[in-house]
Amino acid sequence: MGKEIYILNQQSSIAQTYLNELRDVEIQKDSMRFRHNLQRLGFLLAYEASKTLDYTPHEVTTPLGTSSSQQPKDDIVVTTILRAGIPMYDGVLQAFDRAQSAFIGSYRASEGTEDVSIVSNYIASDNLDGKIVLVVDPMLATGSSLWDACEKLLQNGTPKAIHLIAAIGAQEGVDFMTEKMATLNIPFHLWIGAVDPSLNEKHYIVPGLGDAGDLCFGPKL
Repeated sequence: MGKEIYILNQQSSIAQTYLNELRDVEIQKDSMRFRHNLQRLGFLLAYEASKTLDYTPHEVTTPLGTSSSQQPKDDIVVTTILRAGIPMYDGVLQAFDRAQSAFIGSYRASEGTEDVSIVSNYIASDNLDGKIVLVVDPMLATGSSLWDACEKLLQNGTPKAIHLIAAIGAQEGVDFMTEKMATLNIPFHLWIGAVDPSLNEKHYIVPGLGDAGDLCFGPKL
């Protein structure tokens, strides 16, 4: 099926500043700014994704007349993986403020080790048949958690298209998701801020930015 991969930092824009601040170890000390930069990237990537949607004509009444406009034709569902995805999800939802939402709770079975098995123990989603589904996960490392999320979502219906939105990914994760999504009979798009070359032995993106969830909300036990 159709696919498209869009990498935001391949063109010069203000997004480069947001990405640089997300990576900077000094600026990362300000968790509020870190969350805000993820939010801003989410909005920019959602805006780019919006250009590929189908639209229907819409008339707007102004104080002095009418104006022709367009509205998205299809129902949209913005999905995120808890907890790291929340700030970026918020940015995407600012672009698609009439969208429905879905949530998935997942984590590495053995955090910080070579074990990358994923545990998903929570999902909240309406029926997805025929809808446009945007799945937000800031870090696309191995792709295991994102693919697991997509599999869980597809238990609730078959979307018209799936859009994956991430801040930073490793080439390995991008290749993995491209291969996995190609097995579905569903058009998909990947919208990502930057693609880094590799993963380390613990499957964190290099140079990446570290653990997005901890930087957003503090370390966990």
